[in-house]
Amino acid sequence: MAFTLYSLLQAALLCVNAIAVLHEERFLKNIGWGTDQGIGGFGEEPGIKSQLMNLIRSVRTVMRVPLIIVNSIVIVLLLLFG
Repeated sequence: MAFTLYSLLQAALLCVNAIAVLHEERFLKNIGWGTDQGIGGFGEEPGIKSQLMNLIRSVRTVMRVPLIIVNSIVIVLLLLFG
């Protein structure tokens, strides 16, 4: 498999899909990354853990419909062109 722009985009799509399917109660809470874990005080900078949880939540919220569309396009392209 050659390293092309298409393979790079496909790898990025797979990573975004992996983030989108993480379930908070089933998986993330078991490793200590639940919603109640990242509460900080007023005026404190959020830690890396809370920033990652915010990123995961926002990817799951914002990218739901675009991921369905992009995954459908990629599936059709793979069926047509191999």
